[in-house]
Amino acid sequence: MFQKILTSALFAGFCAGLIAAALQFAFVQPVLLHAELYEGGDLVHFGAEAVSANPELPGFEPMRDGLSILFSALIYVGYGLLLVAAMAMAAERGATITPRTGLIWGVAGFVAFHFAPAVSLPPEVPGVAAADLAARQIWWWGTVAATAAGLALIGLGRGAAAWGAAVVLILAPHVIGAPHPDSFAGPVPPELAALFASRALGVGLAVWVVLGGLAGYFWERESAAA
Repeated sequence: MFQKILTSALFAGFCAGLIAAALQFAFVQPVLLHAELYEGGDLVHFGAEAVSANPELPGFEPMRDGLSILFSALIYVGYGLLLVAAMAMAAERGATITPRTGLIWGVAGFVAFHFAPAVSLPPEVPGVAAADLAARQIWWWGTVAATAAGLALIGLGRGAAAWGAAVVLILAPHVIGAPHPDSFAGPVPPELAALFASRALGVGLAVWVVLGGLAGYFWERESAAA
C-alpha cells in the first residue's frame, strides 16, 4: 500500500508541478514582476500620470526560474502525497478511485488549499498592506484543515449529523475571521492585485484538476499491476 501511495504521488505530483510552473510563468509571474516595479518605486500609481499596463519586464533568469520550477515540483509532490493518502483511506472504505473520480478529488483539494482560504484571505501581490505573517499562516492552516475535514464528512459521512458538522467546519474559519491589517494601503494598483488573485486561483484550479486526474490514473494503474 505504501509503495502504491508513494509511486502515484511522485508521478502525479511531479507532472502537475511542471504544469504549474509553466502556467505560473505564463500568467502569474508577469503580474508579480509588474507589482514589484511599484513596490520598488520604479513605477508610481497613485497621484501620478497613467503608465502602461504592459511594461517591459525582466526576461528569463536561469537561477531564479530554475528554482521556481524545482520548488513547484516539490510543492505538488507534497500535495500529491496528501491527496493520494486521502484516496487510499477512501479506497479502504470502499470508494472507487479512477482518473474520472480523481478529477473530483482534485477539485476538492483546490477548494481546501486555495479557494476556501482565499475567500477571507486572498492571494496578495508584493507591496500591499498585510497582517502579521505568523497569524496569517496559523489561520491559513486552520482553514485548510477545517475545510478538508468538512469535505471529507460531505463525501464519506452518513446522515444529517455528519453533514451539519461539515458545514460548521467549513464556515468556522470565516466566522472567526482572517487576520487583516488595521488599514489597507500600498503602492500597487488594485486592478493589478485583483488580476493576480484571479490568475493565481485559476492556475491553482487547473493544476489541482490535473493532479487529481493523474493521481487517479496512477492509482488505478498501480492497483491493476498489483
